[in-house]
Amino acid sequence: MTRVDWLTEEQHPDDKAIQERLTSTGSLPSHVAVIMDGNGRWAQGSGRPRIDGHREGMESVRAVVKATSQLGINFLTLYAFSIENWKRPATEVGFLMRLLESYLRKEVDELHANRVRIRTIGNTNALPKAVQHVLRSAMDRTANNQGLTLTLALSYGARWDLMRAMQLFALDVRRGKMSPEDVNDETIRAYLQTSFLPDPDLIIRTSGEMRLSNFLLWEAAYSELYVTDIPWPEFRRAELYAALCTYLERERRFGKTSAQVQNGDSSSDHISTLRQILNAFS
Repeated sequence: MTRVDWLTEEQHPDDKAIQERLTSTGSLPSHVAVIMDGNGRWAQGSGRPRIDGHREGMESVRAVVKATSQLGINFLTLYAFSIENWKRPATEVGFLMRLLESYLRKEVDELHANRVRIRTIGNTNALPKAVQHVLRSAMDRTANNQGLTLTLALSYGARWDLMRAMQLFALDVRRGKMSPEDVNDETIRAYLQTSFLPDPDLIIRTSGEMRLSNFLLWEAAYSELYVTDIPWPEFRRAELYAALCTYLERERRFGKTSAQVQNGDSSSDHISTLRQILNAFS
């Protein structure tokens, strides 16, 4: 199979121009997280079975992974399967597991060739053995890659992770390794499964739902949220660029005043750059 080099492959001129304008701002998010929602509703709205929505949603995964890598974004986290998703019909869950296994088997060569590192968060021991095996193989193979870190949230829930972190900390207190006085922001972060990730700068949610759905609750404290009515199967490069443009227009204060954040920097050039990016979509 011919492996595509994402950085040297031929792109549509408009697509390349948009990417160049986005990267020239120097302010793109380091970590983008996505709540991929709307697969089933998209399919049902088209009179098709829900599994068709999941299958089409995988094409969106491919498009977004490639685009974020080309843009030089360091971390992409995809909410692929929540703990609550186990409550869905067994046939749908089974299809999702097979689709995940198929994706990893088919895509790992190209992901590896493009320096993507695969990681996971969640209770992956609950996944079928075949999925666990191919997931571990993909993570081991890409472990030393220095490009985009693609994290798949599988059988994941933020409350589950926080509960697990408290249990692990309590065990270390019992063993004399930690004490209650050691609890601080960094300690909690170290016990979470996301300890290898920076907090997400931007969280994207598709299909118009206005909630986090038990996703990265601790880590999302200062994340910028972007909600679009577009369902995940229709979310491709152009929709990602629109989300990034909106992010670049935001002023991230982290509790400070607007004047403190600007710190005398001229915003006119920044706004001008944003307008150029937005005009490229027309």
